Amino acid sequence: MHNVIFIPARYPSSRFPGKPLAMLTGATGETRSLIHRSWEAARSVSGIDAVFVLTDDERIAKAARTFGADVLMTSERPRNGTERCAEALALLDAAPDIVVNLQGDAPLTPPHYVEALIDAMAGDPSIEMATPVLRTEPKHLSHLQADRKAGRVGATTAVFGHSGDALYFSKEVLPFYDNAPADAVPVFHHVGCYAYRPEALRRYADLPEGPLERREGLEQLRFLENGIPVRCVEVDARGRSFWELNNPSDIPLIEDIMKREGIA
Repeated sequence: MHNVIFIPARYPSSRFPGKPLAMLTGATGETRSLIHRSWEAARSVSGIDAVFVLTDDERIAKAARTFGADVLMTSERPRNGTERCAEALALLDAAPDIVVNLQGDAPLTPPHYVEALIDAMAGDPSIEMATPVLRTEPKHLSHLQADRKAGRVGATTAVFGHSGDALYFSKEVLPFYDNAPADAVPVFHHVGCYAYRPEALRRYADLPEGPLERREGLEQLRFLENGIPVRCVEVDARGRSFWELNNPSDIPLIEDIMKREGIA
C-alpha cells in the first residue's frame, strides 16, 4: 500500500495566532517549533511513504523547508484540516491508498497511534475513515474537566458504539461524568488524527458544513452529519502521555511531558 501523512498548518487562529511556529523546549533543553516537532512525530511512523506539510502561509512554509520538510502550498479557502487535505490530494501525482491527517498541534502523538489506523483500514476495506481514541485515566480526565471548568475550549471526547463507529464527538466531556469510577463511565479522549480513503476525502470537500460541525468546531462531524461512518480505533497509551497544543496555557504542560518522557 502507498500511504502518506499530511500535516495541515495555518497561521491565523482565534485561540492562538501563529501556533505552528510556537516554540517548545524538550528534555535536552533544545527548542524547536511546534510544526517541526509534529513533522518529527510523522517521520517516526512506520509504513509511510511520504510526509507533507500543508499550508497557505509563507512563514510556515519557510520554517518547514528550513528543517527539511516537503511542503504543499494550498489556497486560503480550506476552513479546516480535512478540507486542506482534500485540496492537497489533488496536488499529488498519484492518489495514495490511505491519507493520514496528523494535525500540526499534536507533537506528542505516538507513532503506534497512526500505525493502528493504517492497520485497521488495511484489514477492513469497508472503513472509509478512522481516528484514534484513548481511554482516559483519572489524571488525564481531570485535565479535560479543568479546561471545561475554566471555560477553555480544548480537547475533544468521542462516544462510539459496539462496532467502533462514532456516535458523536464533542468539546464537552462526554458521556456525562458524575464522580463514578473511570472504568464504570469510560471517557475517551479523541486524538486529533485521521486516516481517510481518497474517495472519502474527495466526497467531504463537496459536502456543506453542517450545524453540529459549526457549533462544536469539529471537522469530523461533517462525516457523521452526512451518514459517513467514522471508525474509532482504541489505542493503548503504552506509558506515553498525550495532549494537544490548543491554547498558550498548554505549552508548559506539553514541555513537562516531553521532559518527563525524555523527548528531546
